[in-house]
Amino acid sequence: MRGLMSRPNTMIMLGLAIASVALAARDPVWIDTWVIVGVYVLIALSTGISYGQAGILSMSQGAFAAIGGYAAAVSTLRFRLPPGIDLLIAAALPALLAYGLARLVTRLTPLATALATLALGSVIEIALRNMDNITGGYIGLAGIPGIGIIDTPLKYCVLVWALICLCVLMYENLVNSPFGRALNVIRHDRTRAQADGVNVPQLLSGAFAFSAAIAGSAGWLYAHYISYISPNSLDTHTSISALLMTVIGGSGIILGPLAGTVFLDVLVRHLPAQELQGMFYGGALILILILAPTGLLGLMPALLARLRVHRGPRGTIKAATAKPEATL
Repeated sequence: MRGLMSRPNTMIMLGLAIASVALAARDPVWIDTWVIVGVYVLIALSTGISYGQAGILSMSQGAFAAIGGYAAAVSTLRFRLPPGIDLLIAAALPALLAYGLARLVTRLTPLATALATLALGSVIEIALRNMDNITGGYIGLAGIPGIGIIDTPLKYCVLVWALICLCVLMYENLVNSPFGRALNVIRHDRTRAQADGVNVPQLLSGAFAFSAAIAGSAGWLYAHYISYISPNSLDTHTSISALLMTVIGGSGIILGPLAGTVFLDVLVRHLPAQELQGMFYGGALILILILAPTGLLGLMPALLARLRVHRGPRGTIKAATAKPEATL
């Protein structure tokens, strides 16, 4: 896969991210921040799988997360199901919808696929607003119970980052599996994949369903943590933000979505006004596309390689302006 980090590097960076969360967890405000950031990391990871691995430019990951959140809310409030069961429902419903959708849109161009998934997200938002008897309409659903013994923000923080670790490991195993290598061929040359006997529609549908299941799990966690969900909680803006986070961090790198999410979230929190968020997102995307087309983490291999080139045998830095030796 293009720009893929090796397993040791992935584990080291993931460990550093978790260590940073643990250090920040001493402050109650930062605990809440890292829970919400973790939810967006899961949604961005789902975008990384659908776009970075399968090449499906999806604008409906926020809608899949909303389905998972509403599935958790309805299951626990109306049917009194335990959190473990509603997690399965929250992951299965978006996965089934994504599998059927992929059968239709994966034959389209990337732009047409993006528009089709964006339209799906809009349809889901309209449906959530108008199904008053089930979703609560524009008001939404409140009083969603917690997840059993997970009853404090710190425990939710541990849970969400444990889920992130699990998703990263599954993502890495997917990339290194024959399934992932076939998806890599499909993304670069679909005609060659078909000539090699790869079932392109089935593989793309499976990858898209897997990404939707992760997004649904993020919505499940969001609903139980906030204890409230409405059509505005996880909407089209969430899908666009997740795509920006993935591209800025590096869509072809496993931890790219995580890096992009943390980078944008931390900087946005230091903006003087919320109205500047859209301007900042657009400016950051333009700069990244110009300076680092492979994302922030895509710069690391080049920087490390340049550092090794300019470092001498004993760790000294070689002079970049040294004149070449004369030749006969």
